Amino acid sequence: MTFIKTTEKASKYNDLEKMSINNLLIKINNEDKTVPYAVEKAIPQIEKLTQEIVEKLKIGGRLFYLGAGTSGRLGVVDASECPPTFGVDFNTVIGLIAGGDTAIRKAVEFAEDSITQGWEDLLTYNISNKDVVVGIAASGTTPYVIAALEKCNQNNILTGCITCNAGSPLAKTAKFPVEVVVGPEFVTGSSRMKAGTAQKLVLNMLSTATMIQLGKVKGNKMVDMQLSNKKLLERGENMLVSELNIDQDKAKELLQKYGSVRNAIQNYNL
Repeated sequence: MTFIKTTEKASKYNDLEKMSINNLLIKINNEDKTVPYAVEKAIPQIEKLTQEIVEKLKIGGRLFYLGAGTSGRLGVVDASECPPTFGVDFNTVIGLIAGGDTAIRKAVEFAEDSITQGWEDLLTYNISNKDVVVGIAASGTTPYVIAALEKCNQNNILTGCITCNAGSPLAKTAKFPVEVVVGPEFVTGSSRMKAGTAQKLVLNMLSTATMIQLGKVKGNKMVDMQLSNKKLLERGENMLVSELNIDQDKAKELLQKYGSVRNAIQNYNL
């Protein structure tokens, strides 16, 4: 049976160039509103994958995101945000993109078509069966991602995926697939739009729920965040003011002394 990509189907809108700016924005927004509902339908799949990720990270494993183009960039973004947000090591969540770091800013022609490079990229990190690899591809057909996950399966490495087409080759390859079916894009085939938004939402859910399960949040606060700029220092001070019922000067003193919100809370009044 031929695999049909709904992400490549014709837009239900036509003559876009004849629309006013206001009309364009309203119609794009109307399409975007459908994305969270598509994600909601995939929550059971997202939950299963998250549970597996948590168990791997608890034993010292790592989470790898692997993608090409927009999908790869979204994985890199989510991975890069985990250390400052949750205070984890930069090697805990790793984003890999077809074509390497150059492809983050500029498209690298045919990089996504390689059936060997994805696995080779993972090998540079000494991938093992303690780790988990999540392939990201809106189409569900990207060779770079699928071939890498096939090698992971052969080597007993846990695999998941995020895709926006039901029953795709990628979903059939991953042990724990997440399928968020968003339908045709406003601009036909432009999967950086609804599909990209869906992938970003799922990535937020995966990493945030995982880090909460690993104890990286207290109450609803990012107590392990890196205090790397004035805004974050002020946020940390405000957390301490609220948590410990102290004034701003004392909070600033504690942060300078202990270096993190968590350490300040744990050591206060000891």
